[in-house]
Amino acid sequence: MRLENKVAIVTGAGSGFGEGIAKRFAEEGAKVIVNDINREAGEKVTAAIVSSGREARFLAADVSKSDAVRGLVEGALSAFGQLDVMVNNAGIAQRAGPMLDTSEADFDRIYAVNVKSIYLAAVHVLPVFRQQGSGVFLNTASTAALRPRPGLAWYNSSKGAVVTMTKSMAVELAAEGIRVNALCPVAGETGLLSEFMGGEITDAARRKFIASIPMGRLSTPWDIANAALYLCSDEAAFITGVCLEVDGGRCI
Repeated sequence: MRLENKVAIVTGAGSGFGEGIAKRFAEEGAKVIVNDINREAGEKVTAAIVSSGREARFLAADVSKSDAVRGLVEGALSAFGQLDVMVNNAGIAQRAGPMLDTSEADFDRIYAVNVKSIYLAAVHVLPVFRQQGSGVFLNTASTAALRPRPGLAWYNSSKGAVVTMTKSMAVELAAEGIRVNALCPVAGETGLLSEFMGGEITDAARRKFIASIPMGRLSTPWDIANAALYLCSDEAAFITGVCLEVDGGRCI
């Protein structure tokens, strides 16, 4: 059990990559706080984990709001008495299209969920990690940060901010025994895929995108979950500031 006796919060865990991470962590012994803004989806994932004999609690929270993130951390401590891993996975996409087609409100929401949420996690989680002298942050960035695609300017830049935040946090917190890493997934079979594709996903558009991935397929939640498991486990005890490409070779 690679996460035995660990407690993890996974944001955006009601579907997609977050669901995969939450379930994989539970399989490896973690007690998991499943977070999502979508209560029905989050409770469904939590029920699946519990039915498998593992421990999980669902806590609804909008990770772009400070009071909500504070409540999420307090809920984890109340439920399980500790917190070892904070997975900042919640994110939203930009509908593919010309950069000026994105409204100011949509731009603000992209940055609030994809970027500000990591700041808020630091504000409310760091005191816990510092008190115990250890802890792991894992942020979900994207290959969009490293190899931007046209039509996603604001999403690309938000994920670029995640990469820089990850490295900045890592170098500042390393001496305190707190590790910070990120994942850079290529697009996967999740609910965000249609947004990245600009709406309806045609067979031609899917084939074109897959052709840009040397290993010839999209990512899966399981791919991302296995990478997350390694970076959050004690096997990666000397790894911090890494932004790991889980992309089938897309960024080569």
